[in-house]
Amino acid sequence: MGIKEGILRFLEYSELDRNLSLKTVKMYGYYLQFFQSWVLAQTNLQDYDVEKIDENMIRNFRLYLSHSYKNPFKGNLKRQTQNYFLVALRSFFRYLVKQKLPVLSPDMIELGKLRDRNIKFLSENDLERLFRSVDTTDEPGVRDRTILEVLFSTGLRVSELAALNREKVNLDAGEFGVLGKGGKMRVVFISQKAKEWLTKYLSMRKDPYASLFIRYSGPSDDNLTDQKRRLSVRSIERMVDKYRKKSGILDKIGPHALRHSFATDLLSHGADLRSVQEMLGHKNIATTQIYTHVTNARLREVHEKYHSGNK
Repeated sequence: MGIKEGILRFLEYSELDRNLSLKTVKMYGYYLQFFQSWVLAQTNLQDYDVEKIDENMIRNFRLYLSHSYKNPFKGNLKRQTQNYFLVALRSFFRYLVKQKLPVLSPDMIELGKLRDRNIKFLSENDLERLFRSVDTTDEPGVRDRTILEVLFSTGLRVSELAALNREKVNLDAGEFGVLGKGGKMRVVFISQKAKEWLTKYLSMRKDPYASLFIRYSGPSDDNLTDQKRRLSVRSIERMVDKYRKKSGILDKIGPHALRHSFATDLLSHGADLRSVQEMLGHKNIATTQIYTHVTNARLREVHEKYHSGNK
């Protein structure tokens, strides 16, 4: 099978059979077609048999990503970005193996080892400063404060927050379902404080739009579609950065820092890692283990409290 046909079939399989989101399929397409272009440039051919792709070719591709390729906008690729290409290749070769083609084993495609991630989260004092920096004397201000409170209360990804509709949020129950990565549903919970701000914000809304959070700037035509009135991910990112600067927080943070703060807050107050994994919507517990800054501190407390040498 030629690489062009193989990639096309894999993308169709990802969308139709695996039911991956269109965004994920699009990213797979980008990484694999990038690899395809590199292979065809190396071999000077119009197409290339996937069965001929061997471990040495993959290694040369890794060297190209690491040493030679420069993104026109961002320059050299970070190790984690290089791994995204390899993850896509692994999935592609798993598909080819399922099709009973004699191809390279996906297990032979090793990911580059990453350094421990530096997690950006806010202390309780910084969170309070961030929340209080919002002027809540008008509806847009109440919206912004509500967004910050909901992000910290639920641990939602910014894309999940932006996609929320009013009807999905059950204020009486203090919880609602959200569709996360990979089409996985999970339940998120609203703190009492976030519930109060949501109630205040929704009581001010007199518009017919379904979106939970709408924009107040730009065209104000009453006939705008719901999607055009919906607050975008980029707008939320800019809003968080605005209040970060206003509150005097020096480290550059975005909405994801509030997700990290959510997890850090739960773990530091005694929540177990598995429960936090479920609330964050992580597929693997290994992803949740990035919060070692909390779990390691708790291990020290356990050691100091229970080890006989400390008596």
